[in-house]
Amino acid sequence: MYEGHGLYIDGAWRKSASGATYVAINPATEEPIGEAPVAGREDALLAIAAAERGLEAWRRTPAWDRARVLRKVAILLTERMEEIARILTIEVGKPLAQSRREVQLSIDQFEWFAEETKRIFGQSLESRVKDGRMLVDYEPVGIVAAFTAWNFPLLLLSRKIAPALCAGCSIVARPAEEAPGTAMALFTCCHDAGIPAGAVNLLTGPPHEISATLMAAPQVRKVSLTGSIPVGRQIMAAAAQTMKRLSMELGGHAPVIVCADADAEQVAELAVPVKFANAGQVCVSPSRFYVHESRADAFAKRFAETAKGLRIGNGLDPETQLGPLATRRRRDQTEAIVERTRAEGAELLCGGKRPAGFNRGFFYEPTAFKGVTDSAQVMNEEPFAPIAPIATFREFDDAVKRANSLEYGLAAYVFTKSMRLANEARERIETGMIGINTFFLAAAEAPFGGIKQSGFGREGGTIGIRDYQNVKYVHALPA
Repeated sequence: MYEGHGLYIDGAWRKSASGATYVAINPATEEPIGEAPVAGREDALLAIAAAERGLEAWRRTPAWDRARVLRKVAILLTERMEEIARILTIEVGKPLAQSRREVQLSIDQFEWFAEETKRIFGQSLESRVKDGRMLVDYEPVGIVAAFTAWNFPLLLLSRKIAPALCAGCSIVARPAEEAPGTAMALFTCCHDAGIPAGAVNLLTGPPHEISATLMAAPQVRKVSLTGSIPVGRQIMAAAAQTMKRLSMELGGHAPVIVCADADAEQVAELAVPVKFANAGQVCVSPSRFYVHESRADAFAKRFAETAKGLRIGNGLDPETQLGPLATRRRRDQTEAIVERTRAEGAELLCGGKRPAGFNRGFFYEPTAFKGVTDSAQVMNEEPFAPIAPIATFREFDDAVKRANSLEYGLAAYVFTKSMRLANEARERIETGMIGINTFFLAAAEAPFGGIKQSGFGREGGTIGIRDYQNVKYVHALPA
């Protein structure tokens, strides 16, 4: 699958300097997909040098011309949707319908930031000094290093590349090694759209040498990471050495509060496809359910019934609703979480094992528990798996307190017909994003990101551009 591509540096595809490769695995079949290059220090240095040249060309490209190129990327993604969605499904296992959705969300990123490229406005203020003028300009921060996870290999890259290019920056990206072909498909669109050589660069393979080289380079002025909290801490420590700017989305453990006045059965039906999308491997996935005790039995029953009805299979089958986990390691971790939750006394409602009839592939049944205590591991550590723990509450204040009890602060959801409770939730829940009577949060025009240990900075919306810009203040007086 990867022939004719490889690393993308200075506008050209190439092998790694060492010639080393690694094998990507199809999670549905456990069979090799192909061999992708393992980039090392020499490749990373070449990419940085290319990005320096690309930055000089791209930042001087007029905004309307940058906008046309970004829009062309969106057009090419649209034309190649089926091809890219198929690659995405083969690499990470998600059903084709979900892969198409991810391609569309990526298209949205390039469309939105193409338009915003033309609206990067500065400010002009009247000086306190007669005939003076205070000016505020926004300039590209410089070379950006982007590190992304494997669960949304196209969207996460698009969320970083589109705003970086919008702001006039160049970028060096290292995607997760599980999905090199998806990244190659995106960079092919960037190349074909006419992005200048060096403005976008792709390094594939394990992170060790790539990350160390990019983080040590003073030419790299900004880092954008989507990953785990431990990796985020490592990146922060490394960034301090050269004072790089950072934005990070480090995962979450999203609480869902279902109030007494909500239609619990309807919420359960809405929650199942969202909870088990991408086999539960979604950072904003609803992952802790707090249901009012008067509605808990109805919610749990309908949730389990709906989850049992999901069709499990290879994502390339158009009937599939739940594909495999992305890696063997994720499946092993899922099994460990399930066994621990059982041992801690929760009641298994559905799932809890590998599905029958699948001798190969990293498949796991959609799983739900009720009677889960707040001290249970699954309520305190992000499961990132097709596991839904359900607990109960009596008072809304208690539900909010428990929702805020963790150091995660990415997303939360509240379902209620009460405007008072909705406003209380909006004001009191400690997360970067809250869905009230909806699970829909991700949109190109909205700021995506978290607080506390879920990270900082935002991707999307006008705010998302600011993380890729420096502010320059000028006070000018007449000579």
